[in-house]
Amino acid sequence: MKTFVRVAEAGSFSAVAGEAGMTQSAVSKQVAALERDLGARLFSRTTRSLSLTEEGQRYFEQVRRLVVEIEGAEETLRQGTGQIQGLIRIAAPVGFGRLKLMPLVQMFMAKHPGLKVDLQLHDGFIDLVEQGIDVSIRIGELADSGLVARRVGTSHRLLVAHRDYLRQLPHGLAAPTSPQDLGKHNCLIYTGLSTRNLWRFTAAAGATAPEGTSQSVAVQGCLQTNSSEVMRFAILSGMGIGYVPDWLLGPELQSGEIARLMTDWHPPASPIHLVSPPERRHAARVRAFGDFVADAF
Repeated sequence: MKTFVRVAEAGSFSAVAGEAGMTQSAVSKQVAALERDLGARLFSRTTRSLSLTEEGQRYFEQVRRLVVEIEGAEETLRQGTGQIQGLIRIAAPVGFGRLKLMPLVQMFMAKHPGLKVDLQLHDGFIDLVEQGIDVSIRIGELADSGLVARRVGTSHRLLVAHRDYLRQLPHGLAAPTSPQDLGKHNCLIYTGLSTRNLWRFTAAAGATAPEGTSQSVAVQGCLQTNSSEVMRFAILSGMGIGYVPDWLLGPELQSGEIARLMTDWHPPASPIHLVSPPERRHAARVRAFGDFVADAF
């Protein structure tokens, strides 16, 4: 039943075989044995695709809850010995996962050597239930959903540019000091942001407007992308001005390679949440990982 649930979530025998350290043939045989016991076909198989049958979908929805409960019972037994074991599936945005989360995952795994991690990095939306994800990092305001959320930190956005971009500005054009100045500059647009090319700021002390004043400006530039990694590369290449979270370029900001602009105008901050499907929130490994990440942040 556990194998069937993972194949249904992953949509692949080979992916589950890799996770479990089994052969693809062994995974297929387990599912085939289950189908024989039930007297029903659970999957429609072709050479290129694998999908649940109508009976398989109904069975999956019921069995998935049972599998989670069984895993919870097993974890409760292990908690007395302080062990966190099994597989935890984690999802996160690409840049954040690589730069901020992966070092924490490595530390968490060292603390719990019996644990296995499947870390999936995506900059777009993924369905946690459909993909079998235990816990996901989401940055920004959360839409209403059936997921269970826990706030663990805050992501602060900055306006930045490489020193080369500033050195190469045409004669008569200076670094921006107010939102209106951005219309004269090449701005790099991250399309994963809900406001896209509409950049928002709040005046701080010393700004060219009264403190607390909010302003938004529609920017333009030569590049737009849905990838935080592409955005990072473009800024480091001196292509233009970025409106990015501080963690994306932390070392470069510290070294001075990247300059922070308009320091008296603050972009809005974004909450960082851990979200989980309701049936997985009580799993010991999910709770332990959540506590570890919250403490680190």
